[in-house]
Amino acid sequence: MSQTRHVPVMLQRCLDLLAPALEAPGPQPPVVVDCTLGLGGHSEALLAAFPTARLIALDRDKEALRLSGERLAPYGDRATLVHAVYDELPEVLDRLGIPKVQGVLFDLGVSSMQLDESDRGFAYARDAPLDMRMDQTTGISAAEVLNTYPPGELVRILRAYGEEKQAKRIVSAVVREREKEPFTNSARLVELIREALPQAAMRTGGNPAKRTFQALRIEVNGELTVLERAIPAAVASLAVGGRIAVLAYQSLEDRLVKQVLAAGAANTAPPGLPVVPERYQPRLKLLTRGAELPTEEEVAENRRAAPARLRGAQRIREDER
Repeated sequence: MSQTRHVPVMLQRCLDLLAPALEAPGPQPPVVVDCTLGLGGHSEALLAAFPTARLIALDRDKEALRLSGERLAPYGDRATLVHAVYDELPEVLDRLGIPKVQGVLFDLGVSSMQLDESDRGFAYARDAPLDMRMDQTTGISAAEVLNTYPPGELVRILRAYGEEKQAKRIVSAVVREREKEPFTNSARLVELIREALPQAAMRTGGNPAKRTFQALRIEVNGELTVLERAIPAAVASLAVGGRIAVLAYQSLEDRLVKQVLAAGAANTAPPGLPVVPERYQPRLKLLTRGAELPTEEEVAENRRAAPARLRGAQRIREDER
């Protein structure tokens, strides 16, 4: 796949959010973590924009690490690429002997490479094996989820992770069909969803398979469970003055990010205290008012930017010991 097709989402805004932390003078070069390396677009821009910074980049997809390694090779030992899931950030930093970092970036969701590689099964627009694993060396595939999960569990996944109102109809059809023949490819699932949905549901919100595919992908990769651990861990890794920027692409992720950042920015003192003790003071300052959206111009140039929601925060004090 050509790397030139990969356009990093809200790139300049991400750089602007992180810049004050990565340009501040300090005894050591600043460290910035790209928790979702993908094809390396954001990482390359961070290395170019902040020439003193050291980059630590994580990805669970070995093919992404290989391609990004080629792209970032000109930056030599300023870039350290690690095969890891982003909730493993504390262990990665510990192993590298890095106590605190100045910047953290998350670009959540499926990378362009995974969508564009037809044999990975992420895209519902073309037929492919139903895999959807971001790390193809481990875990169960989307086909295994469809073929083996009890009906009640499938309904729960479609509702919770896909916000699919027609979950019961779809699951009834899946269960009926999988008894005849197990699911292996995406086209059969897309066709089944089209047939299972009432006409009214077909007229809203793009491809009717979109929500089911999102739900399966989140389940296969444990995305929300991982994110629940990863965002607090990233905040904890920030030095005072350090900044975090998070790009989310669906409401479940964005809600989770919002909750963690809002909790960090809240005063936790019991009401009525005349002076708020240090341990109750906010740890974070929010840098975005709500979630920022991409511009109309960016969406026109890169349709994958359309659902993006960007939130940022700055670490303003240490945790109490």
